[in-house]
Amino acid sequence: MVAPKGYSNKQSAMLLGLGLDNKDGHKRVTKGENFYLVGGSEETHDHMVETAVKVNEKLAKKGKHLSEVSKEEFTDIIREASS
Repeated sequence: MVAPKGYSNKQSAMLLGLGLDNKDGHKRVTKGENFYLVGGSEETHDHMVETAVKVNEKLAKKGKHLSEVSKEEFTDIIREASS
């Protein structure tokens, strides 16, 4: 992946999680090294956070950054992290 001029590759990839099942009016926002999670019920938001953390752990084990994995590898990592 080639980053736009003025940005490093590490800045060019980010997970964005958007939860739409919030009915309690609470605004949930969680930011991490390469993720930004917004909304959702408490359960949904917690699941998004857990998944994002597991994705980062799996990337660290591989010695890679999010911007360095192929679409296929990313899909595999997400499947493993969200189960």
